[in-house]
Amino acid sequence: QVQPVESGGGLVQAGGSLRLSCAASGRTNIIYTMGWFRQAPGKEREFVATISGSRDSTYYADSVKGRFTISRDNAKNTVYLQMNSLKPEDTAVYYCAAGSWGTARRAYDYWGQGTQVTVSS
Repeated sequence: QVQPVESGGGLVQAGGSLRLSCAASGRTNIIYTMGWFRQAPGKEREFVATISGSRDSTYYADSVKGRFTISRDNAKNTVYLQMNSLKPEDTAVYYCAAGSWGTARRAYDYWGQGTQVTVSS
Protein backbone atom coordinates (compact mmCIF):
# COMPACT_ATOMS: atom_id res chain seq x y z
CA GLN A 1 0.00 0.00 0.00
CA VAL A 2 0.88 3.63 -0.46
CA GLN A 3 -0.23 6.43 1.84
CA PRO A 4 -0.26 9.92 0.30
CA VAL A 5 -0.11 12.89 2.69
CA GLU A 6 -0.91 16.36 1.39
CA SER A 7 0.40 19.67 2.71
CA GLY A 8 0.68 23.28 1.63
CA GLY A 9 -2.93 24.38 1.60
CA GLY A 10 -4.05 27.68 3.03
CA LEU A 11 -5.74 31.00 2.43
CA VAL A 12 -4.64 33.14 -0.50
CA GLN A 13 -6.02 36.15 -2.34
CA ALA A 14 -7.28 35.86 -5.89
CA GLY A 15 -4.38 36.06 -8.31
CA GLY A 16 -1.99 34.56 -5.81
CA SER A 17 -0.10 31.27 -5.78
CA LEU A 18 0.22 28.19 -3.63
CA ARG A 19 2.24 25.01 -3.95
CA LEU A 20 0.77 21.80 -2.67
CA SER A 21 2.95 18.83 -1.81
CA CYS A 22 2.07 15.17 -1.55
CA ALA A 23 4.50 12.84 0.18
CA ALA A 24 3.96 9.14 -0.35
CA SER A 25 4.95 6.53 2.19
CA GLY A 26 4.69 2.75 2.10
CA ARG A 27 5.37 0.77 -1.07
CA THR A 28 7.23 3.56 -2.79
CA ASN A 29 9.32 1.07 -4.75
CA ILE A 30 6.35 0.95 -7.11
CA ILE A 31 6.16 4.11 -9.18
CA TYR A 32 2.49 5.01 -9.37
CA THR A 33 0.73 7.55 -11.47
CA MET A 34 -0.14 10.41 -9.12
CA GLY A 35 -3.14 12.63 -9.42
CA TRP A 36 -4.70 15.67 -7.80
CA PHE A 37 -8.43 16.02 -7.34
CA ARG A 38 -10.50 18.64 -5.56
CA GLN A 39 -13.88 18.87 -3.94
CA ALA A 40 -15.73 22.10 -3.31
CA PRO A 41 -18.60 22.28 -0.81
CA GLY A 42 -21.71 20.67 -2.22
CA LYS A 43 -19.94 19.43 -5.33
CA GLU A 44 -18.53 16.17 -6.58
CA ARG A 45 -14.84 15.46 -6.32
CA GLU A 46 -13.28 16.42 -9.65
CA PHE A 47 -10.07 15.71 -11.47
CA VAL A 48 -7.41 18.43 -11.52
CA ALA A 49 -4.14 17.00 -12.84
CA THR A 50 -2.16 13.81 -13.18
CA ILE A 51 1.43 12.78 -13.82
CA SER A 52 2.65 9.36 -14.87
CA GLY A 53 5.29 7.49 -12.92
CA SER A 54 7.66 6.40 -15.62
CA ARG A 55 7.19 8.79 -18.53
CA ASP A 56 6.38 12.00 -16.73
CA SER A 57 3.39 12.56 -18.96
CA THR A 58 0.94 15.08 -17.58
CA TYR A 59 -2.68 15.94 -18.15
CA TYR A 60 -4.82 18.75 -16.77
CA ALA A 61 -8.45 19.63 -16.42
CA ASP A 62 -9.41 22.45 -18.76
CA SER A 63 -10.31 24.63 -15.80
CA VAL A 64 -6.71 24.70 -14.54
CA LYS A 65 -4.71 24.32 -17.76
CA GLY A 66 -2.12 27.05 -18.07
CA ARG A 67 -2.39 27.99 -14.39
CA PHE A 68 -1.49 24.79 -12.52
CA THR A 69 1.61 22.64 -12.96
CA ILE A 70 2.04 19.12 -11.64
CA SER A 71 5.51 17.70 -11.09
CA ARG A 72 7.18 14.92 -9.15
CA ASP A 73 10.45 14.05 -7.48
CA ASN A 74 10.63 10.27 -7.34
CA ALA A 75 13.77 10.36 -5.21
CA LYS A 76 11.73 12.14 -2.53
CA ASN A 77 8.51 10.23 -3.25
CA THR A 78 6.79 13.59 -3.54
CA VAL A 79 4.40 15.14 -6.03
CA TYR A 80 3.75 18.85 -6.29
CA LEU A 81 0.95 21.02 -7.60
CA GLN A 82 2.01 24.57 -8.32
CA MET A 83 -1.09 26.72 -8.50
CA ASN A 84 -0.81 30.21 -9.99
CA SER A 85 -3.38 32.87 -10.84
CA LEU A 86 -5.74 31.39 -8.31
CA LYS A 87 -9.44 32.18 -8.55
CA PRO A 88 -12.18 32.01 -5.91
CA GLU A 89 -13.64 29.04 -7.80
CA ASP A 90 -10.45 27.11 -7.06
CA THR A 91 -11.52 26.99 -3.42
CA ALA A 92 -11.81 23.34 -2.42
CA VAL A 93 -10.26 20.52 -0.48
CA TYR A 94 -7.45 19.16 -2.62
CA TYR A 95 -6.72 15.45 -2.57
CA CYS A 96 -3.66 13.57 -3.74
CA ALA A 97 -4.08 10.04 -5.05
CA ALA A 98 -1.90 7.19 -6.30
CA GLY A 99 -2.92 4.66 -8.90
CA SER A 100 -3.10 4.18 -12.64
CA TRP A 101 -3.19 6.65 -15.48
CA GLY A 102 -6.54 8.33 -15.92
CA THR A 103 -8.84 11.16 -14.92
CA ALA A 104 -11.52 9.09 -13.22
CA ARG A 105 -11.54 8.58 -9.47
CA ARG A 106 -11.71 4.82 -9.97
CA ALA A 107 -8.26 4.85 -11.58
CA TYR A 108 -6.73 5.70 -8.21
CA ASP A 109 -6.43 3.24 -5.36
CA TYR A 110 -4.85 5.28 -2.57
CA TRP A 111 -6.03 8.66 -1.35
CA GLY A 112 -4.76 11.26 1.07
CA GLN A 113 -6.86 13.08 3.65
CA GLY A 114 -6.91 16.34 1.73
CA THR A 115 -5.71 19.88 2.29
CA GLN A 116 -7.94 22.97 2.24
CA VAL A 117 -7.30 25.71 -0.30
CA THR A 118 -9.30 28.90 0.09
CA VAL A 119 -9.07 31.74 -2.42
CA SER A 120 -10.55 35.04 -1.34
CA SER A 121 -11.84 37.60 -3.82
